[in-house]
Amino acid sequence: MTTTRRRYNAAIQRAKGILELAAALYDSSLSYQTTRAAEQVLQTDSRLGRVIKLSLKATGFEGAVGVSLSFAADGFRELRAVAQRKVSLAWINPSAAVTLAFKGTGPFSKPVPLRTIAVFPSYDVMGFAVHESTGITSLARIKRERIPLSLSTGPVTERALMDSTTMFTVKAVMEAAGFTFADIRKWGGRIQSVPRPSHADRRAAIENGTVNTIFDEGIKSWGQTAVNHGFRYLPVDGAIRKRMVKMGYRASVVPKSRFQGMPEDVSTVDFSGWPMVVLAEMPDDVAYALCEAIEARKDLMPTDNYKPLDIAQLCANDEEAPYDVPLHPGAERFYRERGYLKSRGARASLRTSDYRRYDSWHEPIGRRRERASRGSLVHRVRPFDYR
Repeated sequence: MTTTRRRYNAAIQRAKGILELAAALYDSSLSYQTTRAAEQVLQTDSRLGRVIKLSLKATGFEGAVGVSLSFAADGFRELRAVAQRKVSLAWINPSAAVTLAFKGTGPFSKPVPLRTIAVFPSYDVMGFAVHESTGITSLARIKRERIPLSLSTGPVTERALMDSTTMFTVKAVMEAAGFTFADIRKWGGRIQSVPRPSHADRRAAIENGTVNTIFDEGIKSWGQTAVNHGFRYLPVDGAIRKRMVKMGYRASVVPKSRFQGMPEDVSTVDFSGWPMVVLAEMPDDVAYALCEAIEARKDLMPTDNYKPLDIAQLCANDEEAPYDVPLHPGAERFYRERGYLKSRGARASLRTSDYRRYDSWHEPIGRRRERASRGSLVHRVRPFDYR
């Protein structure tokens, strides 16, 4: 019996080979292990770059519609690239950033017709912590008393405040409370900028007392250390919370169950979810194929919750993977046909006032309430060529 041999065409062999090569480099000698002490886990870091823009350009098709796709990952800059049709798909942190683009709020002057392909799990909230020695009990008090903070936060360059979803959120909360980074400096304060929440310089500053304020996300990496050294979380509440929710953020809490020594939950805004989004005009079959590809590679795709990737969670709209931007019809068809999305309510948007409490970062408790949210009809464009 003759066995039929199979192959990719020569051009696909080279393109696919390069993609496999690029992914494997993160497991090469260019990478190394660091310890995230707050979580007691090893983390892979690398000398290799991690800013990505990938393009797959279709050429030379006869009698068929070629599909060109391009991909990028990060924040507002990549969402603008999708809006301008420079990029087909953007993988963003967090979901709230996509909501702002969809609504045309925050850094977006008009709504972007986005649709969701998948939302990968990553539970997080914003933390606004001050040392108890400051006597500060509210964000509004900082403005009222013009307190000279010693603040640890992310990069505060003009570009970072425009492109970074983290720093835009920090800036937006501060502005809602009536002050800015310039005010902190003007009042005699100083700012420690670190490139990521888990940076060793922040941990050292907390431990040696050279900072008395921390405004950032990623509090899994610094939150317990801060509490252990006399910090407490300020609430994002009242008019500040109302303004943030109106913009598109979901209300949440810094949970006392997550941090030993916290007397109660503290209200804040959510920073969860890593959504993959596209424009609504993407053809259904292309969106469907993107979901097929995720499913085919699910065992190889890294996750932020220390669990194997669960395809059903990518469309579940749960606490680790929330979304307020509708699923693309092609993606929704995939999830329904494969049995991952079984009810209309599964794609609903949680009300922003219905934040949940947690007994750990990955085990929510309480009852879920959902509201159905349907997207507009897809405007289909052929050929599909967003590079």
